Amino acid sequence: MDGDEAIGWAEYGTPTELPTLHHRKQYDAEKERDPDYRITCVFVDRRYRRRGVTEIAIRGALDLIAQAGGGVVEAYPHDLTNQTKKMSSSFLYHGTRRLYERLGFSYVRPKGVKNCVLSIEAATR
Repeated sequence: MDGDEAIGWAEYGTPTELPTLHHRKQYDAEKERDPDYRITCVFVDRRYRRRGVTEIAIRGALDLIAQAGGGVVEAYPHDLTNQTKKMSSSFLYHGTRRLYERLGFSYVRPKGVKNCVLSIEAATR
């Protein structure tokens, strides 16, 4: 928040609340089980990008998940590890693999061409 203005947020919920995923057929064919929660989208107002707001939003979502009982959390960020061409931050609405790994998420598998599945255990609080 910047005063009363929302400048960023992370969308999170259970698989029942957030059933829609890109590359769903591949995801379903390769999953071992559904996570307890998903972080499916992170939005940051363009005026506030590259200031750490995405990280704050993800940490906030993890904190709220922990308060709700915790569990396995999946995220589906862009995987830029093998990409040589720079991507505009306006297209990074899931965040990046590097950011999620810095926050403690572990790589699970690829999902589509430029995304991946990462997971973390959100401890109860």
